[in-house]
Amino acid sequence: MNRDLFIDCIEKFGGKISEEKLNQFEKFSSLLVEWNEKMNLTAITDSDGISVRHFADSISPLFYTEIKENAKVIDVGTGAGFPGVPLKIMRPDLDITLMDSLNKRITFLKEVREQIGIDKTECVHARAEEFGRKEEYREKYDVGVSRAVASLKVLAEYVLPFIKVGGYFISMKAFEIEEEVNEAKEKIKLLGGKIEEIKEIEIPNSDAVRKLVIIKKISKTDKKYPGRKIK
Repeated sequence: MNRDLFIDCIEKFGGKISEEKLNQFEKFSSLLVEWNEKMNLTAITDSDGISVRHFADSISPLFYTEIKENAKVIDVGTGAGFPGVPLKIMRPDLDITLMDSLNKRITFLKEVREQIGIDKTECVHARAEEFGRKEEYREKYDVGVSRAVASLKVLAEYVLPFIKVGGYFISMKAFEIEEEVNEAKEKIKLLGGKIEEIKEIEIPNSDAVRKLVIIKKISKTDKKYPGRKIK
């Protein structure tokens, strides 16, 4: 991790960070690079890339959306822990569930959790279309986040069943998404959601532009969702 570059990103977002949290990010960065030699976690392994394209990008929702104190947050398709782990480091009050369908990633995230010392962090090996039907997870979260690579239509069906009425799904998208959003609107409505706004933000010290699609859960999701096969 490039410490100075990451601090500069946070300052450009209008925030600040403690020494303790910086140390946690550095430990996470070291573990990511170390484990990436054994398994394919990320294509981005250089210190600048990790600092900007993983860490700064992952925490961007904290500066452009409001996530209430002690919120229950689920990161669906978390992969190597993005955006969930950086959000948790920045906001230790959050109760985070990191969900991924690949067990080796969950093994890595459990090690990260122990090594960097974060509590209220559940690491779940699961497919969203199965766990979205489970009583203990369904409509139990204030916020769902996802940086996973899938269409908004698919992601909405993965994530919205986890969100309680009045909560939010923040989908972190890139590139041009107008067509994708239009294709997803009907499905989002069927799932009990409504697109509240789309925020376009520039990730500091990069040419990356992030689109935050903010979807509010306005009614309960019909029990037929998520489908067994989501398209």
